[in-house]
Parts: sequence; structure tokens; C-alpha cells
Amino acid sequence: MTDIYLNGEYVGLVKDPKDYVHRVIQDRRKGKISQLLNIHYDEQGDRILIDLSKGRTRRPLIVVNEGRPLLTEKHLEQLKRNELSWSDLLSQGIIEDLDANEEESAYVAFTEADLTPEHTHLEISPLAMLGLSTSLVPYGNYNQSTRLNAGSKNQKQALGFYAANFAVRLDMDVNLLHTPQVPIVKTVMHDISDYQQHPAGQNMVVAIMSYGGYNMEDAIVINKSSLDRGLGRSSYYRPAVAEELRYSGGLIDEISIPDKDVKGYKSEHDYRLLTDDGIIFPEAKVAEGDVIIGKTSPPRFLSSMDEYNLASSTRRESSVSIKHGQKGIIDFVIISENEEGNKLVQVKIRDQRIPEIGDKFTSRHGQKGVIAMVVPQSDMPFSVNGIIPDIIFSPHGIPSRMTISHLIELIAGKTGALSSRFIDGTTFNGESEEDLRAELKEQGFRENGVETMYDGVTGKKLDAKIYIGNMYYLKLKHMVANKLHSRARGPIQLLTRQPTEGRAKEGGLRLGEMEKDTFVAHGASLLLKERFDSDKVVVPVCEKSGLMGYYDNYKKQFMSPIHGSDAEISLVEISYAFKLFLDELSSIGVYPKIKLTNKY
Repeated sequence: MTDIYLNGEYVGLVKDPKDYVHRVIQDRRKGKISQLLNIHYDEQGDRILIDLSKGRTRRPLIVVNEGRPLLTEKHLEQLKRNELSWSDLLSQGIIEDLDANEEESAYVAFTEADLTPEHTHLEISPLAMLGLSTSLVPYGNYNQSTRLNAGSKNQKQALGFYAANFAVRLDMDVNLLHTPQVPIVKTVMHDISDYQQHPAGQNMVVAIMSYGGYNMEDAIVINKSSLDRGLGRSSYYRPAVAEELRYSGGLIDEISIPDKDVKGYKSEHDYRLLTDDGIIFPEAKVAEGDVIIGKTSPPRFLSSMDEYNLASSTRRESSVSIKHGQKGIIDFVIISENEEGNKLVQVKIRDQRIPEIGDKFTSRHGQKGVIAMVVPQSDMPFSVNGIIPDIIFSPHGIPSRMTISHLIELIAGKTGALSSRFIDGTTFNGESEEDLRAELKEQGFRENGVETMYDGVTGKKLDAKIYIGNMYYLKLKHMVANKLHSRARGPIQLLTRQPTEGRAKEGGLRLGEMEKDTFVAHGASLLLKERFDSDKVVVPVCEKSGLMGYYDNYKKQFMSPIHGSDAEISLVEISYAFKLFLDELSSIGVYPKIKLTNKY
């Protein structure tokens, strides 16, 4: 007898497991049992697994009977005429959804030509095994799986036309490509997903060659004139918001230009862009530190006396200003109310981004790289026809990564550009490489995609033939303008007195354990000491008790917590974090005794 499990729970026994499974599947196809049910006979464990639980991934397949698919030309015609729908095909048992378990006992044919009497199912399209963004990668079947995943992920980070109403939206941290294009090499998913409504890349001329070593390690060399013509140019938008909050006791924030007697008043220069209502005007150029919404708040802590005299207590400055390392132009200003009926001011800041050294670009095949050099057009290599590449891509990125689709797209893009048509590069069903090569030859070019190129600097013919063509390249959201960060002195944390963390807070650059080891290995002891004294503090230490002392301002001398003024006090330079650690030990009743020896 074979055990039956429903959703992982034991429910009964059956004599003939294969016949039972067959009958359940037939009943499901006839609509007698729920379409959501999946069943699988595990021969090794001699058990039947039935699943109706939520959260299973199921995929549709065409049912095959005796080597013939149940989906016929007649059905396809009815689908085109909208006489049949997807749900009709499911209810008639022509198509069924299988989960991972039931798929184990299915024998799926890739195409109709592969069908044999043993097959149980047929793929609707081989493309159906891929997700939406992965099926946007052209010629994905020529790619290594890891790179196909990377290409899929990279497309999600590309800049493009994200929403048609971007001009009136207040989205956090978004980018907009100025001149997005539809790819020359498309897949069927580009048409299905209406990609032309929200494209996210540009067709560029790409040459695969080395350029003085500047494009090694995945970097790319880019043509300066292409950038001047608007290639890869984008705008970066971010909002700033201020609202008049209400506090207990009838106190309220006020959006206005702060008076000079306000606690924390900045300077007249910082408030210079504000209009009479304390809000900046559209199209104003702003940089780090400029106030864009002037605001004052009631004092944070009211002492017992001040509570009865609210008028005299000075308000504090709480304006919204441009953060460290940011700049831009005010795009528009909205004045409205929030749910509580308080005044709400929203400002949108715009910043034009022209590609620069360090900006990240990628093809749709996981071949990402940053700009390492921007070369004047006069120094770029050129072909016999005078074609100058926009991007020079390193040939060393191909052999180990095996992204053959990257190379095929170059030939396909070149053919499409010369024949002025879109190329179908759908995974498993794309136009064949042989046809593209033949078409390229008809256009008067070498069929293998290479051309004779000349050095732009010397004018000499390059010895090797250069592989060059058109390719859809994407600019990613990782721009050096958002990441550039340096600091000398700056703000510190209240607790540890060490530098703050992160670029937004103007933080320090951390020198970790491994970086420390490099200084130790070099014997650079003074540099090591200098890097590790960001929180140095001089503390008085009592030599008798070994505890930290203090300075008595009344007696004008250092004191020991135990021996008072009798103790011998020495000033010692330690890290403030260590002093904090000693305090923590004292607080749990541990006596941290500091033993001092002579420095020399």
C-alpha cells in the first residue's frame, strides 16, 4: 500500500499508485477537481504527494497525448478572434499548471519538433521559463547563466523614462534619461511589455579593442563628442519637505525667514534665496548649505520658569537646507496642507548629470564597467567609412565570461542599423546568426563584423581588424556624483567622540583592521598613530589608585576620586572610546586600575 500526503499531512492509503495519480490528473483536466491541485508519485519513497497549499510556483504547459499536443491550429485561430480565452484553455485541460513536484514526473518537450510518444507536455514557448526582465536580454540562449542573471539585474538599475508624469511627481531619489531609445535588437518581450513607452538605454557604436590600457579591468573608454551631443545625459531629482508641526501647549512651527535673534541663526548669505514667505523660488541655483525652506520651531526644552513666559523664550532654527555634497536647480515648489491641516511645503530639486569618469554603464549581458577615460573625438580610432565608436570595450571581458550574446548583438545591431529595421533577438527563437552575417555581407561589410580601423592619434592603420557594431547600452544609477566623499575634520558623535558615519552626515573614512595591517607591514608607525587618534583625549590619572581623576575648578587643581588633592596626578593621552570603556567597567563594579610607567 502507498501512503498519500495532502499538504504534507498523512491522509490515507492506495493500492495502485500510478493508476490513482493518472485518474486524479484526468479528473483535474475534465474540471471535476480544482485546477489548483498538483499531484506527484514519489517512487523512491513510495508515497503520493498532493499539494493545494498557497505560495507554490506553478508554470503553464501544453498537455501532450500520444505525441500530439492538445493545442491545435483551430484553438490558435479562435484565440486570435477572441472567441477563446486563457481560462477556457485551462478549464478544457488543454493547458495545465504544474508545480515543482508534479514537474518531476513530467517529460517536457522544448519544441513541437522534439515531440515523441513518451512526452507528457510541451513548452508554450521556451521563453516562458524566463522572467520579464530576463526575457528582455537578446540572444540569451548564447549566454552563460550567471551573466544572464547579471544582465537581468542590471536592466533594473538602468536610467530611462520611468513615468510620463515625472514633471508633477515628487519621487525620492530618481533619475531620468534625456534621450532614451528603443533597442535595435529587440525580443518579443519588448513588444509585449510595451517597452517603447518606457525605454531605458541608448543605441551606441561599440568597438571591441584595447585603448592604451585605459579600458582594462572592465572599464570603458568613451567619446567626448558623443557626450557633448547628449549621449547618456540624465537628470537627477530629489524632494525636500517641510511642514508646520503643532506641539503641546499650542506651540507651532513657522515657515518664514528666521529673525536674527533665533537660536542657531545661520548667516544672511544662507537665506539669500528665500522669498518673503520663507520659501525658495523655482529655477534658483542652489549648492551645499543654502537654505531652501526657512523654518523656526519652539524651544526644545522648556524650563520651569519659561513655561509661564512663552513670549520671551527664543525660538530655534529648523530650516531645510541642501545637504553636504549636493547641488542643483529648484524644479518646482508646492504649497499645500497635510492631513492635520498644517501647512506643507514640498520642493523638488533637479541636477543635470553628464557622464563623467567613474559613472557606470552596462550592456544587457552583464558586461558592466565604469568610464575610465573620456577621449576627444580626434583621438578616437575611426573606420574606413569614418565611423567613430561611442564606446571602446575591452576584449578581455569576453573569454572568461563567455557572453557570446554580447558579440552576436554587435553584429545584429550593425545589420539592423544598415538595413534600417529592428532585429528579433528573442531567446531560443531569434534570427539566426548565419542570416545576419549574410545580410551584413549584402550591405558591403565583412560578414564576421570586423573592420579596418585607423589610430586617431597617429593616423596609422591598426594591424588587427577591429570587431565593431551597434549595441544597446544602459547608463546605471550608480554615478560618481552621488558617491564622491572625502573629509578632513568634521562632525563627531556625542557618545564616542569619533567621526560620524556615512556620506550624508559628512562622516569619516574608516580605517579598518586590514588597512591597519598594511601600515604595520610598512612600519609606518607615525602614520598609524595619526590615523588612530581621531578621538584622542588627555585624561588625568591618579598614580596611587590607578583611577581617572578630574579637574576641580574651585581649587584650580587636579584631584583623585579617592585620595583627593594628595595624589600624584599624571596627564595621559588615550582614546576617548577607551575612557568610555573604563567608565562602563566602573559602572558594573569592576575596578579598572591603570598602571603607569615612564614613557622614556
